[in-house]
Amino acid sequence: MAPSFDWWGKDAHRGTSVIVKMENPNWSISEISSPDDDDEEYGGGGGGNGEFAGGGARKGGRGKNAKQITWVLLLKAHRAAGCLTSLASAVVGLASAVRRRVASGRTDSDAASLPPEESPVLRTRFYSCIKVFLWLSLLLLGFEVAAYAKGWHLGAAELQRLVLLPSSFGVRGLFESLYSGWVRIRVEYIAPPLQFLADACVILFLIQSADRLILCLGCFWIRYKNIKPVPKQAIGSESKDPESGGEDFPMVLVQIPMCNEKEVYQQSIAAVCNLDWPRCNILVQVLDDSDDATTQALIKEEVEKWQHNGAHILYRHRVIRQGYKAGNLKSAMNCSYVKDYEFVAIFDADFQPAPDFLKKTIPHFKNNEELGLVQARWSFVNKDENLLTRLQNINLCFHFEVEQQVNGVFLNFFGFNGTAGVWRIKALEDAGGWLERTTVEDMDIAVRAHLKGWKFIFLNDVECQCELPESYEAYRKQQHRWHSGPMQLFRLCLPDIIRSKIGFWKKSNLIFLFFLLRKLILPFYSFTLFCIILPMTMFVPEAELPAWIVCYIPATMSFLNILPAPRSFPFIVPYLLFENTMSVTKFNAMISGLFQLGSAYEWVVTKKSGRSSEGDLYSLVEKEPPQQKGASAPDLEAVAELEPQPNKKSKKKHNRIYRKELALAFLLLTASARSLLSAQGIHFYFLLFQGISFLLVGFDLIGEQIE
Repeated sequence: MAPSFDWWGKDAHRGTSVIVKMENPNWSISEISSPDDDDEEYGGGGGGNGEFAGGGARKGGRGKNAKQITWVLLLKAHRAAGCLTSLASAVVGLASAVRRRVASGRTDSDAASLPPEESPVLRTRFYSCIKVFLWLSLLLLGFEVAAYAKGWHLGAAELQRLVLLPSSFGVRGLFESLYSGWVRIRVEYIAPPLQFLADACVILFLIQSADRLILCLGCFWIRYKNIKPVPKQAIGSESKDPESGGEDFPMVLVQIPMCNEKEVYQQSIAAVCNLDWPRCNILVQVLDDSDDATTQALIKEEVEKWQHNGAHILYRHRVIRQGYKAGNLKSAMNCSYVKDYEFVAIFDADFQPAPDFLKKTIPHFKNNEELGLVQARWSFVNKDENLLTRLQNINLCFHFEVEQQVNGVFLNFFGFNGTAGVWRIKALEDAGGWLERTTVEDMDIAVRAHLKGWKFIFLNDVECQCELPESYEAYRKQQHRWHSGPMQLFRLCLPDIIRSKIGFWKKSNLIFLFFLLRKLILPFYSFTLFCIILPMTMFVPEAELPAWIVCYIPATMSFLNILPAPRSFPFIVPYLLFENTMSVTKFNAMISGLFQLGSAYEWVVTKKSGRSSEGDLYSLVEKEPPQQKGASAPDLEAVAELEPQPNKKSKKKHNRIYRKELALAFLLLTASARSLLSAQGIHFYFLLFQGISFLLVGFDLIGEQIE
């Protein structure tokens, strides 16, 4: 008997209760049977026929399965509708944010956002070049769409015929003449140099990818062999009374340079004053370069409170503020009492060393007279604050765990990070001390100390908490300084590197790997290849970029970059797109530093939010002796009694529109539209999503949002 197909229409299981569990994509169903189900399954139609009863059971099972699937589909549809609603609200929120940005009219070219020493002409020169490419791409897109509408799908053979025999294509009208002339020009004059530049950038890309792969293999080897610096003797092993000091506890100078950082000064001073070290063997210098009278008073009062509680701490304020951070540190090292100290530890204003920081770093210097620097790793208290901080965390985790650790283990050299490190004062003096000639004074002193033969150690297991910039404006200015300074330093240090007495391989590492490959070539090819050449190849299809350059190798490199931060794997695609987006800032900074343009000397203190001061200061207060509790609370009444100072107009934070990023966004989106005509799938998706990434960054939608 043929099976019946009307089983879903029966009412036999109208009372069935179904529980659907949606915890994971592989949904499971738990069913609670009703009395009607039992009657149908076991009643058997009065005669007790076993076969009939079995058939009823199978029939009921099929009915139940159908209803279960229906419920599941309904719930999935409800869930999809909820996702669409959330997506629609997110789109509406983005649109309203963009509307507010456009209505405010604040851009990165505003006079308030420019440093006083920089000319606006220098800032707009790069933007003008990008605008030229954008308008040209729009013109060419119109040409190509019109040609496509006429059915001119030109392959290589047809292009050859068009160049040699234009009459065979029936070129008679004005538009046909213009288009055939454009095709002839791009085939003969534009495509060859563009292909050459593309091939050169591909070679640089492969070299840099190989360098990154070798660094990752070195990191895997360190993990596999469990290689890490081990001190020969722990601090305090020979001293019965830690407070008595002695040879086991050398004299340590701790410096905290700061400038108008009233959000974080309390936490850094409290953390340093709680370092587990004999008080007679440690001196803390708070080097305040603030030009705001209220901030100066708050910091000075905080220092005085810690002095009353027994801390060995001093407050220093420069009258003549020259040389930024380098000038501040240089001035502090010129104090007469510095000669009594053997080591100096440096912490920026937002850094909070653990109480045992010195006990984990200073022992490495003992019986190792060639060691000049011990660098600790950074950890971040606000890494999950927004998408921007998550992406920064990926970059810096790779920098510390892979780059710094591998170079420290195999080369005994890496760039000093400017904070969370301990220097041997003799090494600083031997290298020439702090110099104000660049905006990367930390890298400058590290290179000069390396040329003098000093060795460095990186401690991956010693962390120091700090903050990440939460706004795109602050992060952009920080990256500009970090990428223009090395090019300034390279120009100044190259003759010294060549004349130095270090070995040939160390010179080669400094020149070709440390400076050229990682500081110059990386931003150059990243911007040129993915933001200029790739869009141009859409309009000049005779020059090609293979799919493995556009997609597979960048994805592999992003996978390697994200390995030190495995919890960030869901952000691998945004990370890849954002790194290409930041290439415009890094390229601009690299050019400024290399050719000594005005913005190369720009120094802006990275804005801090002080988010770590809430929870971490409470833990510090709990560990303090009773007489030190409350030492971090400023006396606002005393500040109010100060002599009135001329009010300095405070700068309000705003979200801005970044013109270069927006221009590149429209350029990439235009190129993605052109790629549809050539049916280039991977190129289209890459250009589309990269253009959207530039668009979000251009409207300042990636970091802190200020209402």
